[in-house]
Amino acid sequence: MSTVQKLKILGWREWVSLPDLDVHRIKCKVDTGARSSALHTYFIERFHDKGAPRVRFGVHPKQSSSEFKIICEADVLDEWDVTDSGGHRERRIAISTTLEVGPDAWPIEITLADRDSMKFRMLLGRSAIGGGYLVNPAISFNLGKIRD
Repeated sequence: MSTVQKLKILGWREWVSLPDLDVHRIKCKVDTGARSSALHTYFIERFHDKGAPRVRFGVHPKQSSSEFKIICEADVLDEWDVTDSGGHRERRIAISTTLEVGPDAWPIEITLADRDSMKFRMLLGRSAIGGGYLVNPAISFNLGKIRD
């Protein structure tokens, strides 16, 4: 079996979870054209815990609803300048968290951003896609459907 035949196939959108943040399912756009990943946050608060920079933020994991809310906390990994597809540059907080896709899990770096006007609350960029995957833009939810 060739290396390509051993790779798992991601669809252009997948259901994923972020267990470290208690986000058990969120519809995610898999975007190999984006270098970094982004998670929709409707508020962000910076704070320090024992001198370490941390962030508290709110997530609306259901695209069709702002009523369901999850409040998360994480260590601040860094801050990045991110240019969106429209050419707008923005400084974003980056965190590290675990991503679960189908049966697999691995650590990713993800930026926090207001994606309320976007179709997906999460964007999975190419730097976060594990080396064991190919993306097929003709399919969706290849690693399991979860109803909203």
